[in-house]
Amino acid sequence: MKTAAVIVFLVYLLAPEVHGQNKTHKGRCFCADKGADVVLRKNIEKFEIMPQSPSCGKQEVIVTLKSGERKCLNQESKFTQKILRRVLEKMAQQSEMLVKLD
Repeated sequence: MKTAAVIVFLVYLLAPEVHGQNKTHKGRCFCADKGADVVLRKNIEKFEIMPQSPSCGKQEVIVTLKSGERKCLNQESKFTQKILRRVLEKMAQQSEMLVKLD
């Protein structure tokens, strides 16, 4: 009986100090896994390329859907490669236009 009381007392003392692992915090990296291979283009609202940084050692490609949900894209998929090419081409065209205006 005394040992049970001691164990219950120790559990009571230690319980407030025990914290589960925070599942929402992944450092500064948003993508925990390789990401989705394909997302319907008509559902994409915003496209982001997050470069490597000291807090996240990998480049991430993230899309925000019209529903507000954010998804990581698999950078090795043909779908993501195609979108990356298009975005880079548009950026190049815009920078050319800015140079012409100056």
